[in-house]
Amino acid sequence: MACLKLGSRADVFRKQGQDWYCTTGLPSDITVTVGEQSFHLHKFPLLSKSGLLERCIREKIENGDDSCVIDLSDIPGGAKAFELTAKFCYGVKFEMTASNVVHLRCAAEYLEMTEEIAEGNLIAQTENFLTQTVLRSWKDSIKALHTCDDILDLAEKLQIVKRCIDSVATRSCTDPDLFGWPVVQYGGPMQSPGGSVLWNGISTGARPRHSSPDWWYDDVSCLSLPLYKKVISAMEYRGINQDIIVGSLNHYAKRRLPGLNRRKSISDVSSCLSISSLTSIPSEEEQKYLLEEIDRLLPFQRGVTSCKLLFGLLRTAIILKASPSCVSNLERRIGMQLDKATLEDLLIPNISESVETLYDVDCVHRILDHFLAVDQETGGASPGLGEDAQMLASPSLMPITMVAKLIDGYLAEVAPDVNLKLPKFRSLAAAIPDYARPIDDGLYRAIDIYLKAHPHLSESEKEELCRVMDCQKLSLEACTHAAQNERLPLRVIVQVLFFEQLQLRSSIAECLMVSENLEGGSRQLIPTISGEQYRPGWPLASRENQALREGMDNMKQRVADLEKECSTMRDEIERLGRSRSTGKGRFSLNMKPQICSTKEAIPTTATTTATASEEKMAVVKGDTTPRLKLSRHKKKLSIEA
Repeated sequence: MACLKLGSRADVFRKQGQDWYCTTGLPSDITVTVGEQSFHLHKFPLLSKSGLLERCIREKIENGDDSCVIDLSDIPGGAKAFELTAKFCYGVKFEMTASNVVHLRCAAEYLEMTEEIAEGNLIAQTENFLTQTVLRSWKDSIKALHTCDDILDLAEKLQIVKRCIDSVATRSCTDPDLFGWPVVQYGGPMQSPGGSVLWNGISTGARPRHSSPDWWYDDVSCLSLPLYKKVISAMEYRGINQDIIVGSLNHYAKRRLPGLNRRKSISDVSSCLSISSLTSIPSEEEQKYLLEEIDRLLPFQRGVTSCKLLFGLLRTAIILKASPSCVSNLERRIGMQLDKATLEDLLIPNISESVETLYDVDCVHRILDHFLAVDQETGGASPGLGEDAQMLASPSLMPITMVAKLIDGYLAEVAPDVNLKLPKFRSLAAAIPDYARPIDDGLYRAIDIYLKAHPHLSESEKEELCRVMDCQKLSLEACTHAAQNERLPLRVIVQVLFFEQLQLRSSIAECLMVSENLEGGSRQLIPTISGEQYRPGWPLASRENQALREGMDNMKQRVADLEKECSTMRDEIERLGRSRSTGKGRFSLNMKPQICSTKEAIPTTATTTATASEEKMAVVKGDTTPRLKLSRHKKKLSIEA
């Protein structure tokens, strides 16, 4: 740290308790009190340098006050600053540094130590040191700015704060090597073969530094919030990258808000411990004010601020009970980039006394609503359909598809909470548009977990919850599990079986088409086997095609058997439904258009929709599973009757 040595005399000041004495051999004729400390000095050295003290001493003499006691309790910098100004008046040696120059400058202004009183007075000395030394150094500018907190008004009036901030903002946009180590014409310090820095061809023993854009974060984060805000504003005015600004805000928040450091690495913990030893932990009110100010400083732009930082700020805001506008702003910021969040981010603990759920589901629902609103505004909420009614792949669907998968995972995570009510769970699940879920396996898993954790739900409530799920979008594995899941309503199980068979029919039809294509290709190759185009691999391909045809013939026979079984099942289900129509009506005939509508279509086309569904059921679960499932429900109905 740079310093300026002033004065030539040896130190003649000594302290006894709260009193300062000047040991020059002459008795003291003036006492200056600064707070609880008293300085017993001499009139002439003081009035020869200070216009204020000259007037005060003259007034004391004119009033006949022999004691001549002057109170300077409101001097900027307090007793320490007056001690240095007194040494300057006496010509005693002391060092002016970046840590005391601001207090000395303000004290000199207060005491009117101008050039009109004496040449080379303290105002001129401090201004020269500030301009020529302190403001030309990054470290000294930070130290000088840091000392402005307790005398901020006068420091701003004297333009000290502005000049220090301009110096800091200018150098933060510059490579630190340009004002650190000497720079040669090729853009960096020369190095010896061993890697050390060379200065005029002589090895300094130091290693070259590799600077990064965040090199100034630590230094700036030691400033108070008012000064830090001014520095950030000055940097934004100079066009510094928004990512760097956000990084600095993140670093500053982690140093001042202990709640943000709960999920940090060991290295971050050690750095925060060293920081906490230097600065006291702010109170809750101070933390809340700091968080709200950081929210105002963050740029309202997608992708600039990381989701981890935003979720950390949101959790802290909820704990500190920040203003509703602050919480709403953070939720909106997260909603703009919810597709970049993780499941761990969404697990926000619920601290509300009125709601007993473990996690704050309402907060996640509001964030999701913000995301869907932004997605709607950007035109990403209307998928295109192809000729076969299948959804066309579009890059705009990627974010909302990722969010749908994220919400399904979140639903599975909160589903075991016994205090989570059905309307809240169903509302969050239904908030995702149908087109956003290419497959409903994640949603089915969440519903199954919820039904397991809430066995008291009625049959109608279960059916209401399952309406959120599209049985046609379940995978083969999910269909297999759902068909054997006793927690699901019977209506849903039958729908799953029906659509499972449809899926299997389409798969078999594709296999048959491939087989026919291969068979046609083999016929075209047979006449060429005896010709010049014969290849050694053709007999093997012919045998494989023959084996494939035999397998498909067996599959067709299985499908035919399955069709007969499925027809029998439908007849029994309809009979049971008619027998229960006067009772509770669990098997209402309202299901007929959805499940058994293929009965009329069976005579017209042998390979229609029902066949594929039956075949898929036979392949996946075997021949005995549907009959066992049906017999179980028949027993249940007979008991209820």
